Amino acid sequence: MELLIFVLSAAALLATPGPTNTLLATAGASRGVRYSVHLLLAELAGYLLAILTLRVVLGPVIATAPLVGHALRVAVVLYLLHLAVALWRHGGASVVDVAPVTSRRVLITTLLNPKAIIFAFTLLPSAADAASLLPFLIALGFSTMLIGGGWLLLGATLRRGLGGLVPATLGYRCSAAALALLACVILAPALAVL
Repeated sequence: MELLIFVLSAAALLATPGPTNTLLATAGASRGVRYSVHLLLAELAGYLLAILTLRVVLGPVIATAPLVGHALRVAVVLYLLHLAVALWRHGGASVVDVAPVTSRRVLITTLLNPKAIIFAFTLLPSAADAASLLPFLIALGFSTMLIGGGWLLLGATLRRGLGGLVPATLGYRCSAAALALLACVILAPALAVL
């Protein structure tokens, strides 16, 4: 039962819009699903590496020095703002078939995605050893690939469905605005502490 609750919670969290999903939808819209499917491996690697780092390295440090957690939050915000600027600029370019969404960008964005913190410290069992965590991590892997693929498909479908009615640059600009808004939401609690 615990694994089923984890899968449902993980799916709900993965399905919510965020920085990685924004990139996947943008890639699906600009390049299509077939040429963007490799980005799902970068997303999965990003989540697994972030969870491992958070649980093993940063968890004990943040518990003893909360300022490190606030510094990490600020770093995430700065990266999201950088990504938003890059997408905004690309949306203003005259050539829009060159997608700015690369595996490296998806990996880094996922590493900095606040969802990884929720997986690491809230959804995954806290007192579990490596062997006990394995079924949860496998389920997370399948969920990540399935839902990430859904975001690619959503982007491709919206692009095809809106065809010539909406300029391609609008998708990049909307993605940039969404990332900037998310950065503000993440930064707000850190500013409240100061």
